[in-house]
Amino acid sequence: MIPSCNQFGPWTPGLKAAERGARLRAMRTLARVQCGPRAADLVRLLAQAEADPAALEPALAALNRLASHDRRHVLASYAALSRSAA
Repeated sequence: MIPSCNQFGPWTPGLKAAERGARLRAMRTLARVQCGPRAADLVRLLAQAEADPAALEPALAALNRLASHDRRHVLASYAALSRSAA
């Protein structure tokens, strides 16, 4: 179960599969660009989560294991991307 404080982006409950996939790809791209190989585990799990929703929780855990500055960069970029799409 994903805590309510972490229910954002691809972890938002009730998303249709296509929307979840789009959000996973956006997060994966940002993680790769912002962090490079430091986010390899996160990038792998986000890709896996497109086909296997059971990988969503491990992907969230991988995001939270990033160094604080890497995590902030990924989340800030994702937030800016989400704001511009709305």
